[in-house]
Amino acid sequence: MGIAVTLHLLAATVWVGGLFFAFACLRPAAAGLDAAHRVQLWADALTRFSRWVWVAIAVLLATGLWIIFSFMGGMKNAGLHVHLMMGLGILMMLLTGHLQFAPLRRLRRAVAESHWADAGKALNQIRVFIGVNLVLGLVVMAIGVGGRYFLR
Repeated sequence: MGIAVTLHLLAATVWVGGLFFAFACLRPAAAGLDAAHRVQLWADALTRFSRWVWVAIAVLLATGLWIIFSFMGGMKNAGLHVHLMMGLGILMMLLTGHLQFAPLRRLRRAVAESHWADAGKALNQIRVFIGVNLVLGLVVMAIGVGGRYFLR
């Protein structure tokens, strides 16, 4: 179980840590750039980050199910905290899928065509999704660490 929990934690850290970096560090640092450079930076950074997020999602799903079905005896035996983590995690994955295939795709297209106003609109949508997923991710991590103690 140690390997599964470790991989699960590392994948969550990569995903949520990246969201935190994007929201709390990259966003304010890029604010001083002109529009063309700002949206280009975001498009490049998010393209690279999204590859890691998909790897993290695969690892989280695989290790989460491994833990639940190999060590907990299935969902019926899992505590409320596990159900909450899974539900919120799946919501995060769905939001990520939407972000990837809608506003991020629009951002990349607008940047490639030098349509800075459209890129800015897409980037604003992406910022909302990053903020929501960051809050959800922090909640999921708090539940993962302390849920068994305060969700009985």
